[in-house]
Amino acid sequence: MASIKSLDPYKQILAHLLADVQTSLSQVITPKVLRLTIQKIDKRCTSEGIGFLTKTMPRLGKALDRALSENTPLDANLERFETLQDSKLPRFLGELFQRVLSSDGRCLQSPCVTSIKALRQILFVFYKLDLPYALELEQGVINRFIETERDVEKYHDEFCLLADIIDRDGFAASWHKLGDRATVIRRARKSLARLFSFFDVRNIVPRHGPGAVSTRERLWDKYHFRRYNPRIHNSYPFDEYFCSSLGHVCDAYPSFDGLTEVESFARVILVPKDSRGPRLISCEPLEFQWVQQGLGASLVSLVESHPLTRCNVHFTDQSCNQIGALYGSRRGRYATLDLKDASDRVTVGLVRLLFPKHISDVLMDCRTLATVLPDGTILKLKKFAPMGSALCFPVLALTIWAIVNACSTDADARESILVYGDDVIIRADETANVITQLESFGLKVNRDKSCYLGFFRESCGVDAYLGTNVTPVRLKNCWTSRPCADTYMSYLNFSNNLYKKGFPITSDLIARMLYSVYTDIPSVDEELSCPSILNPPMSYRRPRRRYNRALQRVEMYVTDVSSRPVVKWIDGWSMLLRYFTEGSKAPCDPWSAQCSRSSGVSDVESLYSDSQQPFSVSSYTRRDTSHLVKRWRG
Repeated sequence: MASIKSLDPYKQILAHLLADVQTSLSQVITPKVLRLTIQKIDKRCTSEGIGFLTKTMPRLGKALDRALSENTPLDANLERFETLQDSKLPRFLGELFQRVLSSDGRCLQSPCVTSIKALRQILFVFYKLDLPYALELEQGVINRFIETERDVEKYHDEFCLLADIIDRDGFAASWHKLGDRATVIRRARKSLARLFSFFDVRNIVPRHGPGAVSTRERLWDKYHFRRYNPRIHNSYPFDEYFCSSLGHVCDAYPSFDGLTEVESFARVILVPKDSRGPRLISCEPLEFQWVQQGLGASLVSLVESHPLTRCNVHFTDQSCNQIGALYGSRRGRYATLDLKDASDRVTVGLVRLLFPKHISDVLMDCRTLATVLPDGTILKLKKFAPMGSALCFPVLALTIWAIVNACSTDADARESILVYGDDVIIRADETANVITQLESFGLKVNRDKSCYLGFFRESCGVDAYLGTNVTPVRLKNCWTSRPCADTYMSYLNFSNNLYKKGFPITSDLIARMLYSVYTDIPSVDEELSCPSILNPPMSYRRPRRRYNRALQRVEMYVTDVSSRPVVKWIDGWSMLLRYFTEGSKAPCDPWSAQCSRSSGVSDVESLYSDSQQPFSVSSYTRRDTSHLVKRWRG
C-alpha cells in the first residue's frame, strides 16, 4: 500500500476537481459541502489507501454507468458507500447524484448532464493509474487465456466440419446441414466474396512491425532470415518476398542451403497495464510477422477503400465510431456493443467458414499454429490469431462486420453498422438479434460495456450521454518529484486535456506541480515543435530567447523529450530490403502497433518516423530510453 504522504498529490487533484465543479454548480456544491467531501476523501484514503482512488471510486462510477445505460438501480451499499437517508444514493457526492438519479437509484427522466460529467470525472480520474499489481494476477490472466482456448474448441471443430462439407459438396447441397445459421452464413460468405473478388492476395509489401518477436531478434537483426517455413513459402515464396531483388537472390543463393526448415511458435508475454493486472500479448516469430504485416496492411487498404466497407469498417480512424456514440446517445436509436476477449474467440474454423477459400488458405499459411506459455508449455491454438499478430485486427473486424451485416433486417440497418476492432455500433432495435447471432458463432458480447438501453453510449474511448461528451480525463502515471520524461509527458497532457474539458483550476494545479520540478516549459502560444503547456500558471516565465542567424528564426531554450539513437550497420542487401519496405509510409496494423506502444513490448522502433526527418537504414531508437533535454527550439 502506498504511504499516506504519497497520496497527497492525488488528494489535491480531487480537491481541485471539486473546486472546478463548485464553479459550474455553485448552487449544488456549497463551500460547506466542498469541505466535508474533501474530509471524507482524506478519511477514506487514510483507512483504505490508494485502493479507494483506483478501485472503490471507479466501482461506484461503473454503477452510475449501469444506471444510465441499463436502467439498473444504483445501490451505494453494494459499492461500500454510506447512503443518504431513505435513499439508495451515496452520501459521498450525494448532491450531484441526486441531480442524476432518483432515491431508488434509477435514472431521472431529465438528469443533469453537467452533474454526470462531473461525477464521472471525479470517480474515474485514477481508474487507470499505472501501479504495481499483485503477482497472482499474472497467473489469472494466463488461466483465462487457456480457458478461452478450451471454450472455443467446440466452435472450432463445428465450423471446420461445416467448412469441409461446403468445400466438398458446395453451399447449396450443404444448406440443410448448417441449421438455423444457414442464412447468416450464406450472406456473410457472399459479402466477403464480393469484398475480395478482385483482391490480389500476393500483392503485398512485407515489413517488420514495431513489436518484439518470439524468436528474439533485434530490429537490426530482423533482415537476416535464417529460418524457412514451408507454409509461408507456399503463399509467399522466399526468393520473392524475403529478398530485395534478383541480385540479392543471386548473391545470397549459396546461403539458402543453410536455412533451417522449422515450424516456429509464438510466445506469450505479460506486460504491465495498470493496477488491475497485466496485459497478455502473443509475440509472433520473425518470418511470420514479416508477411503478416504486409498482408495486414493490404487488407486495411482494401477495406477502407472498397465501396462495400469503406463507410462501415475502419482501422486507422476511430472518429466515425466516436461520432456514432455521440449521435446514438441523443435519442438512443443506435447501440454500442463491446466484445469480450474478441481476439481470442475468432476461431480458425470460423475464418475458414466465412472467408473465400483463396483468402482463408493464405491466412492459414500466415498464422502460427501454437504459442509458448511463460512456463514453457506449448499451447496449440484453435483461435485464428491472438493479440500481437498483425492479422488479428483486420480479420476480427471483418468477421464481426460480415456476421452483423448478414443478420441485419434491412438496408438502413446495414448502412448504420460501424465496426472498429471489437467496438460495434448498430441500430438499437437490432441489438437482441445481433447479440444472439454473434454469440452463436462463438463470440461473446461484454454486456457490462455494451450500451443499448437509456441514453448512455461508449465506443472507441468516447463516453456520451444525450449527445454530450462525458468522457473523463484519466491520469495514467504516478507523480514523482524527480525529473522523469514519462511523468513530464503524462502530466503535461493531463493538464492540457483538463483545460480543454473545462477544469481550469485543476489544470492550473498540474501546471504548478510541473513548474516546481521542470523549468523552461514552453507555452502552446509559442508554437514550438516540442511538448507545450496549454494553460501556464500565473507565475509563468517565458524561456530564454535568441535569434538563430543560420536558420533565420527566433528560438527558445526549452525542456524537450528525446530518445537515444542507436546506429547499427547491416549488410548492403539488408539495408536495401529495409529501405524498400520501410522507406515509404506503409500502413501497419493499428492493434499490434497500439499494444506495442502502450505496453512497451517493442524493444526498438524506427527513429525517423517523423516525416520531417530523412529515412535512415542504419538508425534506430531503443525503446524506454526517453529522457529530458534542454535545447533551442524554433
